[in-house]
Amino acid sequence: MRRILCTSVKPPCFDVAIAGGGLVGAALACSLGRLPVLRDSKIAVLESQKLKSAVQSPQDKYSNRVCAITPGSAALLDDIGVWKDIKQTRLKPFMRMQVWDACSEARISFNCEDVGALDMGYIVENDVIVAALHKHMEAMQNVEVLEGVRIESMELADSNKPSWLTCNLSNNSLLNTKLLVGADGATSTIRKMANLKHFSYSYNQFAVVATLQLSESSNNVTAWQRFLPSGPIALLPLSDNLSSLVWSTSSDHAKSLVTMSDDQFVDAVNAAFCEDYPRHSLVDSSLATLNAIIQTVSTAKQTVLQLPPAILNVEDKSRASFPLHLGHCMQYVQHRLALIGDAAHRLHPMAGQGVNLGYSDVECLTKHIKEAAEQGQDLGSLHHLRSYEKERLQHVVPMMATIDGLNRLFTTASTPVVFSRALGLQLTDAIAPVKRSIMEFAMK
Repeated sequence: MRRILCTSVKPPCFDVAIAGGGLVGAALACSLGRLPVLRDSKIAVLESQKLKSAVQSPQDKYSNRVCAITPGSAALLDDIGVWKDIKQTRLKPFMRMQVWDACSEARISFNCEDVGALDMGYIVENDVIVAALHKHMEAMQNVEVLEGVRIESMELADSNKPSWLTCNLSNNSLLNTKLLVGADGATSTIRKMANLKHFSYSYNQFAVVATLQLSESSNNVTAWQRFLPSGPIALLPLSDNLSSLVWSTSSDHAKSLVTMSDDQFVDAVNAAFCEDYPRHSLVDSSLATLNAIIQTVSTAKQTVLQLPPAILNVEDKSRASFPLHLGHCMQYVQHRLALIGDAAHRLHPMAGQGVNLGYSDVECLTKHIKEAAEQGQDLGSLHHLRSYEKERLQHVVPMMATIDGLNRLFTTASTPVVFSRALGLQLTDAIAPVKRSIMEFAMK
């Protein structure tokens, strides 16, 4: 890889240019760079920040921004050669997940053994993944990184124009590319420049994140999530004595959580996982009846509610918050242009699927670019780009609708809604094939 602190000169020409060198953009660069059919091609990564190729030490302080990486995403990262570095730095596998409702006795648990897997997923810091990807790019001869530069404007291409899309860069230089990929996040400037239709709305929630010290050291292999009326709270394992918090709540409550004292914050987290919320007798009696019926007609083992480990302290300066939105682009492609990751779709973090959808984008777009290159086709042609778009929309839209629906379903204390979701959750827990299907889909 040639690393360029871009100050420039003569307009370089690239087969593929990727705007954004973060979690998803860097993964696409590594994925394309390893393809034999693109060995002699030129791939550019435009990154406004300097690369993070210095791999963290296992002794370094944990970051408060983490990903729940599915086995499917881990397989992609392994294929492109970075999973080994990530494992050698640090990650925490989790083997079990428990989800329960604060407004009823309904609960469900997922175990990796139920689908014959060793792990359900892996909690990894964003910085660890990015550093491994950037380090890997340095070894690639067909990948060039333009550091400290961003695209200011571009000449939109159509099928009747020449075979290059021209980008005007922030250092007053030009860049030509056959295919521009927007991997520049939820507020994507590439998407805006291309005038691609996009809708978004605010959940009127903030996610509060923090790194928490547990009261006791243990194997810590369970991910915990409790649905509160104000939003879900999740505790994700980082090490034997540390876990990562993601608490979705109202704006005012989030501000309070971030600014209160450490002791108050620890008390608030422990209470959120343990305290009783108002219940309705109809819901409780109906669930008790349903459980009795299930025990009579089924041999399936019912989930016994367990509580997460108590929190002892919060790591210094680890608390932060950010607003939650849903966003989706109606088109992922144009002639010579494609979007991936949050530039194309943005989800609520409750299911931890955001970056995993991005890695599925990487896998899918790589496949279609590879096919185009092997067939001698134009890499920026709409023919294969539309195939990418169609394939991803068929997967992303149902996933987004499901997660958005679940968030709406569980962020209310309305008795009819609580009654419906409690019965649904309990039935799902009791029907092993349904639960297995959910796990297999989520772990892809």
